[in-house]
Order: sequence, then structure tokens, then C-alpha cells
Amino acid sequence: MGKATNVITDIKGNSIASELDIEPGDILLSINDQEVNDIIDYKYLISDEYIEVSIIKPSGEEWIFEIEKEYDEDLGLEFKNSIIDGARSCANKCIFCFIDQLPKNMRDTLYFKDDDSRLSFLQGNFITMTNMSDKDIDRIIRYRISPLNISVHTTDPDLRIMMLGNKRAGNIMKYIDRLCSGGIEINCQIVLCRDINDGDNLKKTALDLFSYHPNIKNVAVVPVGISRYREKLYPLTPYDKESSSRVIDIIEKLQNEFYDKKGNIFIRAADEFYIMADRDMPDTECYGEYEQLEDGIGMISYFLENIDKALKEGNNKKVNKTISSVTGMSAYKYIKSTCEKIERNIDGLKINVYPIKNNFFGEKITVTGLLTGKDIVEQLKGKELGEKLFLPSNTLKSGENVLLDDYTIKGIENELNIDIEVCNFDGSDFVKLIAL
Repeated sequence: MGKATNVITDIKGNSIASELDIEPGDILLSINDQEVNDIIDYKYLISDEYIEVSIIKPSGEEWIFEIEKEYDEDLGLEFKNSIIDGARSCANKCIFCFIDQLPKNMRDTLYFKDDDSRLSFLQGNFITMTNMSDKDIDRIIRYRISPLNISVHTTDPDLRIMMLGNKRAGNIMKYIDRLCSGGIEINCQIVLCRDINDGDNLKKTALDLFSYHPNIKNVAVVPVGISRYREKLYPLTPYDKESSSRVIDIIEKLQNEFYDKKGNIFIRAADEFYIMADRDMPDTECYGEYEQLEDGIGMISYFLENIDKALKEGNNKKVNKTISSVTGMSAYKYIKSTCEKIERNIDGLKINVYPIKNNFFGEKITVTGLLTGKDIVEQLKGKELGEKLFLPSNTLKSGENVLLDDYTIKGIENELNIDIEVCNFDGSDFVKLIAL
């Protein structure tokens, strides 16, 4: 009998499966007589021009389909879980874990710590590799699961064991060496904790990782997030102007060194460091193709670039409206100045930009992506909002109209008596939506 987790929940329209007698409720048993344990097995096994798919019907009857298709063509099957079986949970006790800093009574899914290489490949999640075996590494190489996103933090074995609270954390460079030797591409992340893995340790980590370039494509350096719910957790000191400047100085020196050697700056600091240091953002050329955008690397520059591009297209018709937008405290001055530029280019438009203080997580959390519905509602009540409130997409749970504290878009609309328009956090559709 097929695995219960392999239950097919839907069939994509105009797909191969939609032309066959495969139906929701059927169970995927095997492909080419090989058991399908997860989505990586599934994607690997269907990559062929001829496959045999075995399905178990709810009656218990087994059906076998012989399918001829294009090599990379998908079957169109959808499963209850995006990776078919359950995601691997994290085995670490990181000193900087943001999930440990969440308040009680939030939705259960927010407390689940995933550390799954399949989610790294499919969704861009970062993994620590502390729960992986040699067999797992072999499978990644055999199936070409690339690129992988790995949270390194430090290449010093003892320090990494301490920071991750896991005795297996010291093996990271052994795993990276095997993956790179097997042709796997890697994106790396460093969560920087003040006076712990910065300074000389940051330099060493960057140099160690650069020795694997180009298999290691880049390194993103982000500051640790510190909420107001850190009772009984490892004491961490937030970055300030001076300490952020030191981090930037180290990274920019490394960038110059790496560029001279291989024409790639390789390592980049999150926008937050430049904001805290009160220093100008790097030129847009620094960010390449914005590969590290989800880490907050170049997010502000990309936003400004997209707005300028939209304004230069010259399709900005005259309007007569007032709208509003929210942002985290750290990006406020950039968003405000950009909206003033939009106002100058669109006659009759007024944009109110409201910086939202993060009372929910604490004032040290200043990024837009961690805003909550409660803070937005409380701080916008009684304010001039105009015809519509624009909400950046990174405030929402992926694919849903729900914020971190379970406030829905509809709930905010009802409490503020305003229509909400969700726009891309990168600004790519902001001007277009305004003009509608």
C-alpha cells in the first residue's frame, strides 16, 4: 500500500494527470517501480521521457500508467504537503534563534523550526546541516539538489557548536567540502552576533568560504534580531552605530580583496547595518542580480531602482487621490523620500507614509517584514488614510492574507474602514497600482 502522506489532493489543469484517470484521493505508490519518499524523489523520478506511474485507488485497486512526455514536463500532481512527507525539524538550540523569542499563544506553525535540505532547494530556506547524515549528503549530490542555502554563521568548529547548541555543528566545513566537490552550488548566510562571531572571526569565516568560490556563490551577513521576549535566553547585545560601522568596514575591505582576486565581491551586508551605521547604501552594482534579496541584502536599493524604472516609463496618468503606505522604522526615510518623488511625478497624488513602531516584538525590531496587524491598526487609527492603504507583501505569510499575529487583511480593513492593496515589497508594482 502507498504511503498515506502521498495522497494526491489536486490535479493541475491542462496537465498530463488531468488527461488521465488520476483523481484527488488517489495515492502515489511508485514511479518506475521506485518508492517515492518525498518531493525530491518525485521530481527526480519524473525527469524522463518515459515513466511508469503506479497509483492506488481508494478502493485499494492498483493502476499503472505508462506516460510519454517531455523530459522536464511535470505530471501536474499536487500533494497535501509541499514536500510530501513532513519537514525535518531543527535539532539546534541556537543562541540567536528568533523563534525562541516569540511570545506565547501565536499560531502553532510559527513555532516549528524547519531545517530541511528539501525546503532549502524548493523554497530557499536556510539549513544548518546538523541533522544530516553522510547518506543525506550523497543523495543531495546524486539528485543534484542545487543550489542549497546554508546557515554557516562561523567556520570555527568550537564556536559553531556553542552558537548552535549542537555538538554536530562543528562538521560544517567537512559537509561543504563534500558538496562543493560534488558540484553543488551553495548560498551562505551569517547571522552576526555582536562580539561573538564578528571581528576577526567574520574575516576568517569569509576567507574560508571564499576558498570554495564559485561553488559557494555568495555570503549574506545579517544582524541578529533581538525581540523583547528574551527572558532566560543567551545574553546578546544589539548592534549600534559604531559596531555596525565596524562590520561594514570589514565587509567592504573583504569585497575589495575578493573582487581583485576573482572579479566578484562575494560577501554583502544587510541593509540594516548601513541604516544603523547611518551610512549611504552601496551603489546598485554592488548587489549583482540581487540574489540575496530575501536576506535583506539590497532590498532598499532594489525598491528605489524599481520605482525609478516605473516612473521613467512615463505612463503615469494624472490622478486625484490620497493613499497611504506603511513601513518599518528602519526603512522609513527611504520610503518617504521615494514616495515624495512619486508625488512629484504624478499630478494630483498625495501619499501618506506611516512608520510603524514594533510594539509587538519590541522597538529593536525595525524591519517591515516583522510588522503585525495589531501594531498597524493601533498606530493608524485616527490617521488620514485616504482612499486606500498599501501593505507590502513581506508583512504577510507566504501565499496567505494573514500577518504574523493572525490579523487578516479583511480584519484590518474592517477596523480601519479602508480598502487595502497588497503590493510587492520590492516596489515593482507600486506605481502601477497607484495609477489604477
